[in-house]
Amino acid sequence: PPSFRFDLTIEEDLIEEAVRLFGYDNIPAQPPAAPSRMLPQDETVLADDVLRQKVVDLDYQEVITYSFVDPAWEVALDADARPLPLANPIASQLSAMRTTLWGGLLETLRHNLNRQQERVRIFELGRVYASLAEQPMRLGGLAYGDGLPEQWGATARRVDFFDVKGGLERLFGHALDTRRSVHPALHPGQSAELWLDGRAVGWVGTLHPRLVQTFDLPSAPVLFEIEYDVLARRSVPRHTSLSRFPLVRRDLAFVLDVDTPAGALLDVLREAALHHVQSIEVFDDYRGKGLPENQKSLAIRVVMQDTQRTLTDQDVDDAVRKLVDTALNQCNASLRT
Repeated sequence: PPSFRFDLTIEEDLIEEAVRLFGYDNIPAQPPAAPSRMLPQDETVLADDVLRQKVVDLDYQEVITYSFVDPAWEVALDADARPLPLANPIASQLSAMRTTLWGGLLETLRHNLNRQQERVRIFELGRVYASLAEQPMRLGGLAYGDGLPEQWGATARRVDFFDVKGGLERLFGHALDTRRSVHPALHPGQSAELWLDGRAVGWVGTLHPRLVQTFDLPSAPVLFEIEYDVLARRSVPRHTSLSRFPLVRRDLAFVLDVDTPAGALLDVLREAALHHVQSIEVFDDYRGKGLPENQKSLAIRVVMQDTQRTLTDQDVDDAVRKLVDTALNQCNASLRT
């Protein structure tokens, strides 16, 4: 080919050029020789467009930010980060590949705040670059400002850690678990590590006060970031028949150390529960008069029901006794009287 036709490099380029000269409309249309058939959709896979719509339904707006970031910001968010440098950066402040989505989200927040947008809820589904071989897809989000849009029927309040955490639980169900942990970019008292199916998948928390000053923000936003590859594989719910027999509720109050998370107590109780225990939930957390300063009281509601028969008093007593013994042995919790 002529030297000025630098776009002709492979055989297909020459074929395309010949077809262009011959005329696309002069080529007869023929149906494909291979048979086409519809394939069943795998219900265990959460498609990215479905995930995006689910997050939008939680009152977030999707953004697309640069994969090129300021390396100083990456180190500010995580001192152990080692962002990949670019050989030919377009600007000094865009000279590295991002290792987290939070930098781009925080820059988008600043951009909106500079334009008098006082309520910002954004998310991004994109890749981060830990190394040349490791480039996972992640879902990241940010919430700032009022928890709800302004309206006459609700008192204005700031969005907090529990608003975002609750939204993630609505998004991924009870399979998503939160565990107390510390991330260098998040407030140590308002952060948690996200676990799904026994695996750490991400973080949620309020931006660290040090970084609020670094990014020159009026107040701290709430952030989250989750591994998409884990979220994309989900279990299909199984059908279970409704029980025709009455259910039994028992409320138990456990006194335990104030530093013991409620989730830790629930985990051991649910693991030890007999088969007819349907649910175990916390409905009250009391600290104050009548309890030492280093202790708290957690009220637990236990719902029991069998699908084959009516539970007897002995069944209920055995289930409650096992839960009380488990709480004592594994969480050093005593039954409050």
